[in-house]
Amino acid sequence: MVDGLGGFGALFDPRAAGFADPVLVAATDGVGTKLRIAIDTGELDGIGADLVAMCVNDLVCQGAEPLFFLDYFATGKLSVAEGARVIEGIARGCAEAGAALIGGETAEMPGMYAAGDFDLAGFAVGAVERGQGLPAGVAEGDVLLGLASSGVHSNGFSLVRRVAERAGFGWAAPCPWDAGQSLGQALLVPTRIYVRPVLAAIRAGGVHALAHVTGGGITENLPRVLPAGLGAEVDLAAWERPGVFRWLAQAGGVSEDEMLRAFNCGIGMIAVVEPERAGALAALLAAAGERVVPLGRIVAGAGVRYAGGLAP
Repeated sequence: MVDGLGGFGALFDPRAAGFADPVLVAATDGVGTKLRIAIDTGELDGIGADLVAMCVNDLVCQGAEPLFFLDYFATGKLSVAEGARVIEGIARGCAEAGAALIGGETAEMPGMYAAGDFDLAGFAVGAVERGQGLPAGVAEGDVLLGLASSGVHSNGFSLVRRVAERAGFGWAAPCPWDAGQSLGQALLVPTRIYVRPVLAAIRAGGVHALAHVTGGGITENLPRVLPAGLGAEVDLAAWERPGVFRWLAQAGGVSEDEMLRAFNCGIGMIAVVEPERAGALAALLAAAGERVVPLGRIVAGAGVRYAGGLAP
């Protein structure tokens, strides 16, 4: 930031952040109906970090370093205590992503929201040096490296809520796959922020593309970073499904195809990398705290072809 608080807009100088010829990259997102569970349970401490994660993880897929973040908090009547918990989560997420929290809007709109309800939106801007953005150079034979998710992240929660309701589970019920916490607490684990490890991998060289696995799952998000004429072959047996996804499939009778379209199924980010650099990049990401899964490779064709089946 180049100015203090109180103005009608926030100022930011990307050159002061070390960029010579920056191209700005913008992203906006929310947390979907995960927010409904957070409100119903009163577990509000992580939802702000979710909001940041959904935006900054998209930025890094363009090769961009997050610069700053703004939030929009709308409610019928503001609870200062609840609002503070959400903003504290946003601040933690920004710190983890290396982004400045430079402003936002808190809107009180009586009559627009039920008592106790609120909504969130986030906006992030990053930068990448001109000519260094992603995706770039994706080729047949490139290797797919999956980075483990922390849970459901922030997509698919309308289906999650339907499964829980049909299975007769309340949010205070013991978690079926982790008896040490309630179902609500387990589902509200914040979305993983991949920014710092992934930027380090990009700087090391050999990363051709990145796909943030959000709504649409691997099936719809991986093709977004592939050029015409190329598809992906993914080995579903390469990783073990986390307990939350096994429970959702079994309790909800959700097919494998729908699971792969609705959820991340344990893989929150996919890096498309040069085969010769795959081992070194996997080691770099692992050293930064990521659990790395070799998923498959880029092949001729289109879309995603799955081999094997999701491990039970």
